[in-house]
Parts: sequence; structure tokens; C-alpha cells
Amino acid sequence: MELRQVHTSALWQTFSIAVLMLTAATAARTFTPTVRLADIRPRIHLEQQIPKAFGEWYEDLSITPILPNPQVQAKLDVLYSSTLARTYRNTAGQRVMLSIAYGSDQSSEATAVHRPEFCYSAQGFKVSNLGEAVANIGPRRLKVQRLLGELGQRHEVITYWITMDETATLPGLTRKYEQIRYGLKGQIPDGMLFRVSSIGGSEAESLKLQNQFLNDLSRNMSATLVPRYFGKSD
Repeated sequence: MELRQVHTSALWQTFSIAVLMLTAATAARTFTPTVRLADIRPRIHLEQQIPKAFGEWYEDLSITPILPNPQVQAKLDVLYSSTLARTYRNTAGQRVMLSIAYGSDQSSEATAVHRPEFCYSAQGFKVSNLGEAVANIGPRRLKVQRLLGELGQRHEVITYWITMDETATLPGLTRKYEQIRYGLKGQIPDGMLFRVSSIGGSEAESLKLQNQFLNDLSRNMSATLVPRYFGKSD
């Protein structure tokens, strides 16, 4: 019974998106989105808006988050307006790596931020899908994707999500739905890929540490900017 309900729900979601895509195709004949939300929302300046030290965390320059190789980076530079990669360490010596890629145009798959799965695989990592989950960040119940990247003795637990304007979502059908929804309003959403990861410790310990880091970070950012990075609260 439970399986049937999940299957029916998935069918309805697919059907709804198909209807929206058909509607969007029809609407595209009469108008093209022209309102760039990046021009009217609080501007994104990653280096200035993400503090280098907050609470018990401070930037640790000894470890750099996984970055794309030069060939991949050259392609991503076309898509992204700015990127940020830092490692933070807390007073207990635990580390969390943070990577954010911001793009001013998220209106299509051609311009949308790329999944971390591709970045890690390109670096030689074996990437395992740990599934989708809900992370409680302040008043937000944030839907996130979790991965495990393995390369030799390095085992890296990864959590990420993407934003479109002030909506947090994930790649796939939900992102396509949001692209269509904004497009029907004549809007070109901006957005970002927000990723944290940690090395060492069990999966449960890593996820607990990341959740603590994300909560501490959100509490130490400007309230007007938090929705741009974490999405609106429920």
C-alpha cells in the first residue's frame, strides 16, 4: 500500500511537470523571461557575505576542498559568476569544507549549476549516493542530497543543495519545476550550489558536525541574505 502511494505520487509529479512544460512551451511563443532577479535581489558577494570566522569556527588554510580540474573549471567559469572554497576548523579541531558556486542565470539546464557528483568523479573519486534527506537549519527543513566520495584512504561525506532565487531545491525534476515556474512569471532566477563535506569519523558523526556548522553559519549571516543561501523558511 505504501509502495503504491509513493508510485502514484511520483506519477502525479511527473504528470504535473509535463503539463507545466507544455504550458511553458506555449507561453514561450508569446514572451521570453526578461526580469533578472539577480538585479533586484540583494547582491551575492561570496567572499564578503560568508564570514571567515564565526562562533567556534575559523578558516583553516591547511586543507582545500576538492575543486574541478583545469579543463572542467574552464567550462564552469562560463556558467558561474563567482565561487568560494574554504575549510573551517572548530575549537575541537574538527574540520568542515565549504564550497559555493553562484550563477546569475539558472533559467535552463544549459546555464544551471552542476552536480558535485560530476566534480568528484572527474577527480577520480568513487561516488556513492547516500540518498536525499532533510536537514534542520534554524527554522528551515532543508531538502539535501548526501554523497560519499572515496579516493584511496580518503572518505569524504558530502551534503549539498541548490538554490534558485530564494527557493532551495535539488537537481532533477524539482529544479526543472522551479525553472518553469519562474519562467512563466517572466523571471530569470539566479542561484547557487551550496556544498559542505568532512573527512574522518563515521557517517553519522560527519553529518552531525555538518549540521552544527550550517546552523552556526546561518545564525551568523545577515538575516536578509540567509534566504539567498538557504532558501526561505517554512
